[in-house]
Amino acid sequence: MAYPEKSILVLVDVDPSGDAASSTAALIGAAATIGAPVALIVGGSQAATDVAAQAGAQVVLTTLGDASSLTVPAVDALQAAYRQVQPDAVLISNSIAGRDVAGRFAVREKLALSVDVVGVSRDDEGVTAQHSVYGGSYLTESAPTFGTPVITVRQGAVDARAEAVASPVVEELSVTASGAAAATVGEIAAEEKTSSRPELRGATRVVSGGRGLGSKEKFVLVEQLADALGAAVGASRAAVDAGYIPYAHQVGQTGVSVSPQLYIALGISGAIQHRAGMQTAKTIVAINKDGDAPIFDVADFGIVGDVFTVVPQVIEALEARKK
Repeated sequence: MAYPEKSILVLVDVDPSGDAASSTAALIGAAATIGAPVALIVGGSQAATDVAAQAGAQVVLTTLGDASSLTVPAVDALQAAYRQVQPDAVLISNSIAGRDVAGRFAVREKLALSVDVVGVSRDDEGVTAQHSVYGGSYLTESAPTFGTPVITVRQGAVDARAEAVASPVVEELSVTASGAAAATVGEIAAEEKTSSRPELRGATRVVSGGRGLGSKEKFVLVEQLADALGAAVGASRAAVDAGYIPYAHQVGQTGVSVSPQLYIALGISGAIQHRAGMQTAKTIVAINKDGDAPIFDVADFGIVGDVFTVVPQVIEALEARKK
C-alpha cells in the first residue's frame, strides 16, 4: 500500500497484557507535529490498536511478534516496518524497553540515534530533535547529516496531542525473524497495585519532597498535597537515601526524569542531580525555608517559608475550591 507523505513511524510500547502504554498518545502526538503518524504495534491487543487510532495514527501496522523472546522480535518488526514505510523519522518511547529496541535497530540500519528527546520539529532539511543537557541548564538540537533519525522521546516531555482517526488503515505486517540471539522470557506475574495517584513517569503533575521534610512520618505532607492536586509523588535522592520513600519515586539524574505541566518541590534544595530530572517541567513551584537554595534558580514561582506552615494552607485552599 501507499503510505502517507512525510510518514513518521511510531513504535507503540505494549505491556505484557497487550495494552498500549500510557506514553502512546504523547508519542503519536509528537509524530503528528512533524508528519503523518504510522503506528507499529508488536504483540498488542485490539485495544492497543484502538488506542493508537484514538491517539491519531493514520495507519496502524500490527504483528504478533514472539512473546517468548525479549527485544529481538520488536527490533525485527521495526526493521520490517521501516523498510516498508520508508519514514522520515522513527519515534520510540524512552522507556527501558524502548531504549533497548532503538539502539539495536539504529545499529542494524546504520542510522543516527537521538536519545531522551524533549521535543521534535521539522525544518527544510528534515526532522530535528531537542535535548535538555548539562543537568537541564541548556536546550540543544540534534539532526543526522544523512539517513533517517531514530528518536527516543522522554515520557511526559511532549504535550502535543493529535486528533483521533475514525477509520485508520490497519494492516498486518509480515516479519521475517532475524534469528539474532535473544534472551528468553520466563513466567510473567502481574503485580497488582491499587493507587489513586498517577504513575510518576509521564505524570502531568508531580509533587516531590526532599530532606527538608525531616522524617518518613512527616513526608506524608507530600502525599497529602499530591492527592489534593491529583498528582504523582516524587522525591529527591536525599529523601530516598534517608528512607522517607522507596527508590521508585526518586526524581533526578540517577532516578526518573519527568517533564510534567506542574512540578512542586517541597523542602528540596535543588542539587544539580535533582534538577537534571525535572528542569524541563513547564511550571516549577518551590517551597523551601532557605531563600538561597539552588531550586529557586529554576523555579517559576518560589515561596520562602516552612513547608509545614505553607503546605497545609495550600491544601486547605485547594479543598475549599472543590466545594
